[in-house]
Amino acid sequence: MELVSLVLKRLFLLLLALLSCPANTIARGGDLGAHPPPGFMGPRGGLLARRLFEDNYPEITDEMTRGYMSNSELEVAVKKFSKRCANISRIYSIGKSGQGYPLWVIEISDKPGQEEPEPSFKFIGNVHGDEPVGRELLMLLANWLCDNYMTDTLATLIVKHVHLHILPTMNPDGFALRRRGNANNVDLNRDFPDQFYPINDIKHSRQPETRAIMTWVKEGHFTASASLHGGALVANYPWDGSQDTRKQYTASPDDKTFRYMASLYSRSHYNMSLSQEFEGGITNGALWYPIYGGMQDWNYIHGGCFELTLEISDNKWPQANEVSFESFIDDALCFDPLGECS
Repeated sequence: MELVSLVLKRLFLLLLALLSCPANTIARGGDLGAHPPPGFMGPRGGLLARRLFEDNYPEITDEMTRGYMSNSELEVAVKKFSKRCANISRIYSIGKSGQGYPLWVIEISDKPGQEEPEPSFKFIGNVHGDEPVGRELLMLLANWLCDNYMTDTLATLIVKHVHLHILPTMNPDGFALRRRGNANNVDLNRDFPDQFYPINDIKHSRQPETRAIMTWVKEGHFTASASLHGGALVANYPWDGSQDTRKQYTASPDDKTFRYMASLYSRSHYNMSLSQEFEGGITNGALWYPIYGGMQDWNYIHGGCFELTLEISDNKWPQANEVSFESFIDDALCFDPLGECS
């Protein structure tokens, strides 16, 4: 159990060191002052409440996207990775987006595709189409593990003792269209069934990307998870909503564990831990602002999976050349909760 705990800690630490970029945008829901967050499930909720209004979001220019992988380039990168690192990986698709892009997953393990008594962890990037940093970092993480397996202690520990599943992009359509929502302009992080609003259970309105995630989680038996977002710098944990829709701390049954996981990430991220907005660099979702139909609550309730929403970059679109693994990996590897870092 101690080894598993250390491995899971290190998995978080690998990504937490990966970026601090300047700027100011809201990660989960647009301008909070002008209106309720997109996806707010009022008495007339449902599909319309999941849709977005494009004039709330700034235009994404060619200059902003320069250097980021297109969807076709990302697919090529995933397939090249699979061939280059075939001894410790496999790739598989969990479905297709509304416009037909395969939702490719990279599994990394010393025994990929095999059932083992080891924790299974997943990373999900690009939930919102206008938050691309996660998809780039997840490919960098995969390649770092491949390049350093059997030569680096941390990389070897992860590969040998965890089944790591990486979905670089959940929303390729939104990325291609340069907007937050998917091809149907639905915010995928408002599209999941929700404990507080049963109207979100309407199946015919559920998006293909959401259905793919739900099937994947139910079949995958994941231990823990993190989805990577942009527009803030904070580790967010359940619950995301409250029964009466008020902005208030709403604790899950495993609140202490979630706070520990979020704090572990934040304390190891210098800028996040010193946040002036969020005490300790962490926040309960409903205390920040309530959302309904979120992915992390659904994972916990229906998948038994402890998921955090990690807001990893204040700037949603930093220059692509700033998104590098090597620039930040030393900080991650030097963090040592056991006091062994020399």
